Amino acid sequence: MAVTATAASRASEAAVGSRGIELRGVTKRYGSNVALRSLELEIRDGEFFCLLGPSGCGKTTTLNLIGGFVGPTDGTIWLRGRRIDTLPPHKRPVNTVFQSYALFPHMSVRGNVAFGLKMDRVRRQETARRVDEALALVGLEEYGDRTPAQLSGGQQQRVAVARALVKRPAVLLLDEPLGALDLKLRQRRQVELSQIHREFGTTFVYVTHDQEEAMSMADRIAVMNLGVIEQLGTPYEIYRRPTSRFVADFIGDANFLDVTVDGDVAVLADGTRVPCADAPRRGSATLMIRPESLRIGDSAASASVRGRAVQSSFLGTRVRIAVETPASQVPLMVAVHGEGPEAVPAEDTDVTVSWSPEDAILLDPARSDG
Repeated sequence: MAVTATAASRASEAAVGSRGIELRGVTKRYGSNVALRSLELEIRDGEFFCLLGPSGCGKTTTLNLIGGFVGPTDGTIWLRGRRIDTLPPHKRPVNTVFQSYALFPHMSVRGNVAFGLKMDRVRRQETARRVDEALALVGLEEYGDRTPAQLSGGQQQRVAVARALVKRPAVLLLDEPLGALDLKLRQRRQVELSQIHREFGTTFVYVTHDQEEAMSMADRIAVMNLGVIEQLGTPYEIYRRPTSRFVADFIGDANFLDVTVDGDVAVLADGTRVPCADAPRRGSATLMIRPESLRIGDSAASASVRGRAVQSSFLGTRVRIAVETPASQVPLMVAVHGEGPEAVPAEDTDVTVSWSPEDAILLDPARSDG
């Protein structure tokens, strides 16, 4: 896990109504490469905020700008109403947890956690008390005398978090902190981080390319692409109401149908006409439907297409069915949950795929590719 922090009071001790992090018109260039383009972003004080996107989208650059590891080419950065982009990293109330953990191998766990306080010349008694609090927060009270080599990877990660939080930063930055862990351990750490955030109350800014990770922990998510924010919202808003094909495709699974909009009707590639909840508008568009919003059967539904089931996959909590249809260039993916084998059509069986019009999102083709 990777965390960056600086000495500051807890978020809960901040003035009522105080502002969080603000990036105002921030651009970052590396030579001819533009990593961020006129970024406007406000992160609320005390929230768990995720920067999500593929490699090269600008999310780590944004994190490094907040931490002070790089400076903006244009624009300003503010924290609780105070401009910080002119301050060096060690003078910002921000701490960072790095993916490599960056623990001192020759120091004990307690020594690692206390290091920043000693550098700040915090009194010994106060240091001991705060180290005890930080270790208790991450569940490592009994491990204070061990060295990093005597800990598991997940325990080392928690030491890194404790070391960052012990200085009581206003903001904790986490850069792909769970990327090196296996799936089950990563899921457990997601729960732990969420609990720590609730207990500590400071602002978490979390960078990841894992959409499930972001959805499981974040209060809000900024989906980034090519140096801009494609969409900003809650996990529900991002998943259920994406504003571009890039976001819809990056967050979860999705089916895309090229359509022509005619009033409140979408005309599919095979001429099928289906009602469209996002109408009225006219012209070319993309209709997005999540696999779990599709149903097999119900030919009387107001929105449906005919096709042929060509393959099914049992995935534990659901069965995924691929359906070829003249209405789409690629098979539609249907997710069937909680049904027995008898509900899954045999391969090469003619089927009807239906959906509720309100579950289909009409995407502007101008924003379809991000």
